Amino acid sequence: MSKLIQLYAAALNGLQAIPVEVEVHSTNGMKTSIVGLPDNAVKESLERITVAIQDTIGKMPTYKYTINMAPADIRKEGTAYDLPLAVAILATAGHIDCDELKQYMLVGELGLDGSIRPIHGALPIAIKAREMGVKGLIVPKDNVREAAVVNRLKVYGAANLVEVIDFLNGKPALQPTDIDTRKEFAEHQAAFDNDFSEVKGQENVKRALEVAAAGGHNVILVGSPGCGKSMMAKRLPSILPPLSLRESLETTQIHSVAGKLSKDTSLIAQRPFRSPHHTVSDVALIGGGTIFQPGEISLSHNGVLFLDELPEFSKSVLETMRQPLEDRHITISRAKYSIDIPCSFMLVASMNPCPCGYYNHPTHACICNPAQIQKYLGKISGPLLDRIDIQVEVTPVPFEDLNTAPTGESSAAIRERVVRARAIQTERFKDYPSVHCNAQMPTKLLNMFARPDAAAAKRLHDAMERYDLSARAYDRILKVSRTIADLDGSADIQLRHINEAVGYRNLDRSSWGE
Repeated sequence: MSKLIQLYAAALNGLQAIPVEVEVHSTNGMKTSIVGLPDNAVKESLERITVAIQDTIGKMPTYKYTINMAPADIRKEGTAYDLPLAVAILATAGHIDCDELKQYMLVGELGLDGSIRPIHGALPIAIKAREMGVKGLIVPKDNVREAAVVNRLKVYGAANLVEVIDFLNGKPALQPTDIDTRKEFAEHQAAFDNDFSEVKGQENVKRALEVAAAGGHNVILVGSPGCGKSMMAKRLPSILPPLSLRESLETTQIHSVAGKLSKDTSLIAQRPFRSPHHTVSDVALIGGGTIFQPGEISLSHNGVLFLDELPEFSKSVLETMRQPLEDRHITISRAKYSIDIPCSFMLVASMNPCPCGYYNHPTHACICNPAQIQKYLGKISGPLLDRIDIQVEVTPVPFEDLNTAPTGESSAAIRERVVRARAIQTERFKDYPSVHCNAQMPTKLLNMFARPDAAAAKRLHDAMERYDLSARAYDRILKVSRTIADLDGSADIQLRHINEAVGYRNLDRSSWGE
């Protein structure tokens, strides 16, 4: 007896899926072998598959199986191959009709009882299945909503191996899942839990965050413990413009590969907010690993990356962010793969001004000497600091003012101004598809759209000389002033816009804190 069965599975390469053709050849004998660069998880799958099949049909067909996974030069990793391997083995034994088997793509991890468990990357796999023009995609039931956002593709969610066998044999065991992507996207844009109306005082900091949101600028908040840095940073997503459907699909794809989507989630409709602990490693921040995983900077794509207590992060971790902050994507090269992944995020950082936290505090005395303060601030390198557009000092609100201060402006009101400013930028950059906000302007566009008038240019020149600012800081000031002018509804960058933008370079001043 000799029989060959072929069907499709998929491998992940970064954010992209690659079709994998699973070939199972059976002959008389007992030995089973897998070829095509399988990792240990794929080799171990034979044990799971054997028990799952026995639990499903009562007995594992006893033949010699040779399993090939093509293309053979791509390493096959993970447990998503369990389901296609089990189906191919059952088809060789005649338990599954194999006439249209190659018209389907299958992915899923098997439990010993034949249940099908969720996998990572169902969304990019669905995108690839549609490109291939297959008749349908069979995924675990917990992944079906995630994969079904891809239109013009029939996606079936299966709970166990029995359902898959019955479906492939022509029984109506599974029905395709239909999702109206635009309706789903609109329904998931819920209200935020945190609102700027809850912040008493701190009007200058809220203004700085409004400017940052309007132009997509990176920002650092410097202030003593308890002054509200983290509280305000966590409310920043509530004033950012809503995600577009394109941005939502990009973001969802990254979270799908990372396995961060719940079974009830089909699309990420709110901008991500990621806040890793300061003990995070280089790999956890930028991504990578033996089996590729997106890092925090990519999980923050189209959203906010918040680094609390910035000087406590290791120097190597902070320096790895310099290139992604500039390029808004990162290429991760390892011995077994090279992957380019987007990471267009807003960096929001916070830090104390000194080791004790009370340098320049209005009422609390600082116990640090000048050398300690300089050493502490020196943990943030100049090149990294230059990439942060807005540097703002946060002073504590006096206790007696907390009870008497009026309710702050709501996030919705601030967001309206931010959205208007972003609309101006969208129109400005309509002929430049890679640029979406002022913070992303290259030098060429900066010279076109951010030229100050004579008085503003003189003020900027004086500030550059007085504070000995770098050329990169010069560009940052122009970008921020362009955003301030957009919020002001002004076509020209005027003196007041430059003055405010220069005021957001506090840490560049040698006299800061005096």
